[in-house]
Amino acid sequence: MENSHGEDYKIQSFDADTQKLLKMALKEPALVDLEKVASVIVEQSLKDLVFSKEAGRICYTIVQAESKQSGNSNFRRGILNRLQQEFLVKEQVREGSVNAWICLVTFICNVFDYLKVNNMPMMALVNPVYDCLMRLAQPDALQNEEEVDCLVQQLHRIGEQLQRTCTQRMDDLFCLLRDGFLLQDRPSPLSRLLLLEIIEFRAGGWKMSDSAQTYYYSEVVD
Repeated sequence: MENSHGEDYKIQSFDADTQKLLKMALKEPALVDLEKVASVIVEQSLKDLVFSKEAGRICYTIVQAESKQSGNSNFRRGILNRLQQEFLVKEQVREGSVNAWICLVTFICNVFDYLKVNNMPMMALVNPVYDCLMRLAQPDALQNEEEVDCLVQQLHRIGEQLQRTCTQRMDDLFCLLRDGFLLQDRPSPLSRLLLLEIIEFRAGGWKMSDSAQTYYYSEVVD
């Protein structure tokens, strides 16, 4: 189990009772309502992008603590159930708030990155993650720099391991990205630069040469 004290700074935005609940879940998960903990984490992740980027690590810590203490996986099931609920209404989430949608995608990808079964990705999350990324690769989403940035960030983080689960779906995703450059209403210059970078990143075996990295990041800074 990771040092739960290292997670404390990530939950300071909660009220005192919720902070107490989460801190207890990180240390003694058997003593708290893990379904409630899962709901708290998901709900916060949908409105706080910074938290959504760290929530996977918190989930991992609780899963490890629960497994060590009791051998159960109630918390993991709770997180998956809540994610399924949010995933089923993802289009409504996006229509209501692009920020909430980006938070949802970030959280799902973060959980996929951290939570494993026998050191392998949870297969229950593979298609939902791909579906989210495919939605970000649609023409209307490619017109939004925030969505493009989210897509590229997630592919940098989990693209390689996600591809190992289903190469065909990754091929389909990158076909959409390449087609995006041919749209009548093309993405913005920054979005096109980000998309070119991730296409080259994958083509290089999910690695970027020093010269390419210098080029892309200098362009973004400029």
